[in-house]
Amino acid sequence: MAESSRPKPRGCSTICLAIDHDHYQQVVHSAQQFRLWLDQAFRDRPELFPKAFAQGFTLKDARRSKKTGLYLRRIRCKATAQAFTVRPSFVLPYMAGYTAQAEKALLLRSFGVPFWALARVFGRDPLYWHRLEIALGRNSLVGTSVRQAALPEHLLADEHHQTLDGVKVYVATTVAQGCCLGATLSPSADEGGLTTAYGVFQQEAVNVKADYQPQTVNADGWAATRAAWQTLFKWVVVLRCFLHGWLNIRERGKHLQEVFRTLGEKVWHAFRAENRRSMAQRLRRLGEWAKANLKGVVLDQVNKLCARAGEYGQTYEHPGCQRTSNMLDRVMRARNRYWDRGQHLHGSVEAADRHCRAWALLYNFVPWSPATTKAHEGWRCPAERLNQHRYHDHWLENLLVSASLAGVRQ
Repeated sequence: MAESSRPKPRGCSTICLAIDHDHYQQVVHSAQQFRLWLDQAFRDRPELFPKAFAQGFTLKDARRSKKTGLYLRRIRCKATAQAFTVRPSFVLPYMAGYTAQAEKALLLRSFGVPFWALARVFGRDPLYWHRLEIALGRNSLVGTSVRQAALPEHLLADEHHQTLDGVKVYVATTVAQGCCLGATLSPSADEGGLTTAYGVFQQEAVNVKADYQPQTVNADGWAATRAAWQTLFKWVVVLRCFLHGWLNIRERGKHLQEVFRTLGEKVWHAFRAENRRSMAQRLRRLGEWAKANLKGVVLDQVNKLCARAGEYGQTYEHPGCQRTSNMLDRVMRARNRYWDRGQHLHGSVEAADRHCRAWALLYNFVPWSPATTKAHEGWRCPAERLNQHRYHDHWLENLLVSASLAGVRQ
């Protein structure tokens, strides 16, 4: 499972830069041209380089990959003596192939197409495509997905119930700005297990910004989730999701027909109140109406909703916060489809955890449909919309460049 002190991924010693194949072949064989190219790339995109690069570097050595035949160079930062491999974006990590040969298969994989089917259509064998996807999970989700934008101040969190070889596990999921920024496997849903799992998001966020402190996190009423977030971020305000309160009512009151429709209108009328005081008034009126028109378990759930007016009212004190879990639910629905088609999680715990993280990166970077892209002003995926930027027009190369140094900043 995820540990509180997660080791740095092996890929954090690799700098990935956007460059086309022909241009790369021209510069890589000349030390002078290679240095000029790196200097220009650093001026354009310093966030893709280690901080010590600014104090100067030397060319360390070069080698030719046995897998691809591609010539690669390594550099050494003068300030730290640390060595880094410079990899062009048109080749996959670990020299496993070229992005042009893998992007269609990984695009289909994001929709849950099984590995055997990918092997049938694109060649290789199922384990090749499995390893290719799992390798993406080595990268920092926060560091890779949030490159040009500031870290979100308002988050959503919940646990996705899943099975690993038939044993129930939980995927601690953190979402913000439409991106999945945390997806870590936990063996239990108690406070200790969730603190460790959500702690991976905290470590990755702090690695990007040392003093990172979110303002709010929207969660359901699970006490362990609330306790975990308050342990990890001392000043965070844990907001109760209004939608979950309504869902508890809906599950028990759908048989009421016309009365249920009236009930729903009154509940959401309270939600749409302009301020905290108005919301409290509307919930009081809802409680009075429910006492006169409802009974049994439905009345109990409405009374619970009304009794939480103070918790729901906190959202008015934090403009921009998430009042419901709708954004997180969209991520969960996509993940549900993915795991259902793949017959859930299998293999070792470490591989399953990386599989969850790999899916999150695919969700953030795989392009939307043309209609959805048009609706989002030409931004093609959640990560592009968040950053208002793309490193490369090819979605997989954009992901790989964003994952330069495995997303590790410090």
